[in-house]
Amino acid sequence: MKIVFAPDSFKGTMSSLQVIQILERAASSHFSDLQVVKVPIADGGEGTVEALITAMGGEYRYAQVTGPLEGMSVKAMYGISKNGTAIIEMAQASGLPHLDENQRNPLQTTTYGTGELIRVALDEGIREFIIGIGGSATNDGGMGMAQALGIVFLDGEGRNVGFGGRYLSEVGKIVMDGLDPRIRESKITVICDVSNPLTGPQGATYVYGPQKGATKEMLEILEKGMKNYAGVIQRQIGIDMDSIPGAGAAGGLGAALTGFLGAVLKPGIEAVLEFTDFDSLLDGVDLVVTGEGRIDEQSVFGKVPVGVAKRCKDKSIPVVAVSGIMGKNAGAVYDYGINSIMTTVNRAMPLEEALTRAEELLYDAADRMFRFIKTGMDIKTSK
Repeated sequence: MKIVFAPDSFKGTMSSLQVIQILERAASSHFSDLQVVKVPIADGGEGTVEALITAMGGEYRYAQVTGPLEGMSVKAMYGISKNGTAIIEMAQASGLPHLDENQRNPLQTTTYGTGELIRVALDEGIREFIIGIGGSATNDGGMGMAQALGIVFLDGEGRNVGFGGRYLSEVGKIVMDGLDPRIRESKITVICDVSNPLTGPQGATYVYGPQKGATKEMLEILEKGMKNYAGVIQRQIGIDMDSIPGAGAAGGLGAALTGFLGAVLKPGIEAVLEFTDFDSLLDGVDLVVTGEGRIDEQSVFGKVPVGVAKRCKDKSIPVVAVSGIMGKNAGAVYDYGINSIMTTVNRAMPLEEALTRAEELLYDAADRMFRFIKTGMDIKTSK
């Protein structure tokens, strides 16, 4: 029995590698001839460094950089692959997990630390980057990241603007002369799981601002500023950011990475499956097990389980998914190659309990799933 384990992380509780370890332990109790292929997966958010370093080989490194708030210092992990590519998660420097609920304020949060992390890798001689931009606490249009790399944003009177989304409305001129020249020598691939434009009803501010702490009043300020910022970019650089899918990712960091650094945006799960050479790992495989914390009707839009299942469907390999919960119309994923879903929550319980017992509940769900699979293998079809 050869099984590929290719789950996303269960955000806030277990990394994809931890999920794999639990799944393998459960499978081992049911299949004596078990062969396992471990493929931690991410989509540009939490776990991207771990997934790609596991697949590509390399090492983890750490740097002290500015957190989501000016004056905050955080220890950010990044990776250097065996082929000399820096793998960066913007959330390690500028992500929501660094902030308490009462600290979330996208008028103030900045991507400056993400720019510092890029600069650290440049100092190490790296010129090829993979940057995952999920999980941000920011809505500054990537301005902070650009400021850390030498780009200057001036107001109408020629003064430097500050850090955070509140300054987007003050930007009148962008001075690119000071951009770190090593950026021009670099190849930057950005992976994200959203395709939102920079502004508008489906843009960075209105879709993702609330989860970052934005009130209705803040949203209006931020959107007005983002439209001003987009207008300055179009006038000076000649790029209409609202025409670029993913420019609104990470509060507009997608726009800054493409517009200022010349990065190429790629859909998260497809890019990760490409970098891990996932298709080559499917030879001789009997079953693929994927999963994530929640599967619902949105899972068909670029989420890990469906991305994995599509590749397996092409090779007629059965796929099952383990999920914390099933949301509205979760069955939509069946059309994409997922045969069944096993949930970890096995009775009505408070969210806090489900999170606290996440590892125990995952093992129980995996055990039930493999019992069903083994029963199916043992069934004799009458003739």
